[in-house]
Amino acid sequence: MQAEIQGIVDRALDDVKKPGRMDVITDLAHPLPGTIICEMLGVPLQDREQFKKWTDDLAGFLGNIRTLEDHIEAGQCSALEMIDFLRGIIQECRQNPKDNLISALVAAEEQGEVFSEEELFAMFVLLQLGGHETTTNLMGNGLLALLKNPEETQNLRDDPSLLDNAIEELLRHQSPIQYMGRIAMEDVEIGGTDIPAGQRIRMYVGAVNRDPSQFPDPDRLDITRENTRHVGFGFGIHFCLGAALARWEGQAAIGTVIRRMPELRL
Repeated sequence: MQAEIQGIVDRALDDVKKPGRMDVITDLAHPLPGTIICEMLGVPLQDREQFKKWTDDLAGFLGNIRTLEDHIEAGQCSALEMIDFLRGIIQECRQNPKDNLISALVAAEEQGEVFSEEELFAMFVLLQLGGHETTTNLMGNGLLALLKNPEETQNLRDDPSLLDNAIEELLRHQSPIQYMGRIAMEDVEIGGTDIPAGQRIRMYVGAVNRDPSQFPDPDRLDITRENTRHVGFGFGIHFCLGAALARWEGQAAIGTVIRRMPELRL
């Protein structure tokens, strides 16, 4: 998988339309995660742009609570259209299994690991949202942070072995997801505030990842930082299902751009 991801990154950079110029989102961060997750799921090439539109509409619906009414109609329509599309893909995979994740889940169901149709659709939507939105943010925000801190970019060029740690620091410094919603399972007190069981809460991951009691000088980007124990991927049973994939994609995209574009600047 890592070799396949690297190949997709290389091809994306080879296809940059204007030599010496690149729009990071349009040319790389937007298409790369979508291409990879669609290949994993088994979505045909010709349908991937439509899949991305559905994903964007769902992300707008789920991620903009203050303007929820503006996104309800598009989010609902896209969810229904995506389910109809996936129903066809599932049927095709039942009849002609392929080497993809949808076929694997269908096979597991047929072998007794029973998933309801709703559970299958929910899993595919989760993978699609996670595979598109958050990884695009990691690449775009990560490269922007490096370009705003040229000394860190130079450190990475001088010592490519820092790449793994650099990705973790970027996940901390520029968290792709800024908050998560949860429901309190029991009465709890946090910072002097009582939270009753059943209360909906919003946890600000971006703030946690800049907690000065955990990260000295937290607003400073430092790719050599020893403590990168961030919660950008969540924690415990809610830990991100695609964390390893996101790390591979971030390493391939950011590492390759830094290596192949030595004069890179905003």
